[in-house]
Amino acid sequence: MGNLLKVLTREIENYPHFFLDFENAQPTDGEREIWNQVNAVLQDSESMLSDLQSYKGAGQEIRDAIQNPNDIQLQERAWNSVCPLVVRLKRFYEFSLRLEKALQSLLEALTCPPYTPTQHLEREQALAKQFAEILHFTLRFDELKMRNPAIQNDFSYYRRTLSRNRINNMHLDIESEVNNEMANRMSLFYAEATPVLKTLSNATTRFVAENKTLPIENTTDCLSTMASVCKVMLETPEYRSRFTSEETLMFCMRVMVGVIILYDHVHPVGAFSKASKIDMKGCIRVLREEPPDTVEGLLNALRFTTKHLNDESTSKQVRAMLQ
Repeated sequence: MGNLLKVLTREIENYPHFFLDFENAQPTDGEREIWNQVNAVLQDSESMLSDLQSYKGAGQEIRDAIQNPNDIQLQERAWNSVCPLVVRLKRFYEFSLRLEKALQSLLEALTCPPYTPTQHLEREQALAKQFAEILHFTLRFDELKMRNPAIQNDFSYYRRTLSRNRINNMHLDIESEVNNEMANRMSLFYAEATPVLKTLSNATTRFVAENKTLPIENTTDCLSTMASVCKVMLETPEYRSRFTSEETLMFCMRVMVGVIILYDHVHPVGAFSKASKIDMKGCIRVLREEPPDTVEGLLNALRFTTKHLNDESTSKQVRAMLQ
């Protein structure tokens, strides 16, 4: 009987059942200050996504310039095409730094004593929703970036040309906008397959390292609780029927995958181990039940951006489910 009770309480602890109102959650007075700070960042997220979506790159101009190195006109045309694009790329990069700060503010609010992560998420639904919105943006941004090789090609050409002109002692106006130090930081950012996710993973790991008095479990339990709540909402018809749009379902799936990836990067043994508090089989099953074309990007995110999937401790069954 004791063991059965232990299993039951572990089940309840691990997989909390409550509805996170992603559509209508409004901040209480206690949440308002942090909510306003984070909202100031999030209100720019849609314009960032549409700007990235319309990013076409300067591939043709760059090819023409490389093939005709002595044609000054073509060199100038390529340079003049790339410079405004680099300013756009800088804007995306700077937005990721603002997101990083917003995420850390939310982590502080959602992990601080005396409440448990479940209590925090139930009490502070508007902040939980903002945390979810950051992850939703992240997965959408990184997916668009992965599908657009022009970004890295444009930036590589920019850096090569900048170095060449510096050797020739040419002063360029663009350097006041994107100097060498900024270009180095941007280069590291765009070299990542999923740059915003990497930024947030690093920020969460740093948050844990800097808050030594806060047990790591407060942070990892916040993430696992959110993953479990999303899974339960997606697989429970009663909860699912409360969503008013298909977009909320997609939002919920993206958030579930985002917190799993963060958890996998921050937790010492990751999301796929038996010690993990995330029901990975259940989460993957929920995704598999959706139309393949809507979830393939999310399954790929679990396959290629997690840290521990290929560890020996990962069960063969979970690996097979992600084949």
